[in-house]
Amino acid sequence: MSRTPSRLAGLLAGAASLGLLAGCGGSSDDAATGSTASASKVTVVASTNVYGDIVERIGGDRVDVTSIISDPAQDPHSYEAGTRNQLALSKAKVVVENGGGYDDFVDRMLGSGNASAEVINAVEVSGRTAPAGGELNEHVWYDFPSVSKVADRVAGALGKADPDNAGTFTKNAAAFKKSLSALEDKEASLKSAHAGDGVAITEPVPLYLLEASGLANRTPEEFSEAVEEGDDVSAKVLQATLDLFSGKKVKALVYNQQTSGAQTEKVKSAAEAAGVPVVPVTETLPDGKDYLTWMNDNVDALADALNK
Repeated sequence: MSRTPSRLAGLLAGAASLGLLAGCGGSSDDAATGSTASASKVTVVASTNVYGDIVERIGGDRVDVTSIISDPAQDPHSYEAGTRNQLALSKAKVVVENGGGYDDFVDRMLGSGNASAEVINAVEVSGRTAPAGGELNEHVWYDFPSVSKVADRVAGALGKADPDNAGTFTKNAAAFKKSLSALEDKEASLKSAHAGDGVAITEPVPLYLLEASGLANRTPEEFSEAVEEGDDVSAKVLQATLDLFSGKKVKALVYNQQTSGAQTEKVKSAAEAAGVPVVPVTETLPDGKDYLTWMNDNVDALADALNK
């Protein structure tokens, strides 16, 4: 799904000033020159630092990972890749993308070079599809069973690129999946305590987590879809969303703080005014956190909000 250029102009201009490429395992200059990448390591490019971190959990010191998007100001839906990105992809043995229309820039660049890289498409691996008459929720990194499948595929791809360490990759993936199982246990506990409780969202980003926790999304579909597309919400739909808080119809607002605007800020203010807890989420890793820490924090924050 795309977002409007007017909404993204400020975000992407700020992102551009920070550089086009950020490495999860090395700097952007390293990715362009290869000056620090060991020839014995498996070179991997991930569309975002979410997948870059997952690859590092599994590959350890046997991988050299570049994450194209690692700045929260950058929007993968409409990211415009540059020559450094193309160069990094041309050298990669393994590429990990989200798919589902989220990071199409990866496929566009791969189409013009490096047909030899093994490409792991997380949405395809997950098996998630659009519901009948609906749209695909492509944010599969909030779906722990899907991430577990991706971990297996990453371990397999790394093992093919570096057969001598295939056993290590498989072992690391198993440890990572064990931590994912612990997260699923937390979701199950939430479901046991709060099944059917209403929540509101600003965008569909966290829906897989909310659904696994047994929560009911009460947000008008027109609101979250418009926000994700960067469109204005009608006055009628906005009012219906605001009424969720004044009418105490939801126990929490799960708010994508990575992309916000006047209408989502109004919704956030309405929740706070009504005493409804706000749970912030993001689409890429916050500074200083790995995937598992980040997701544990998200689940714990949701639990804290629901228990208030």
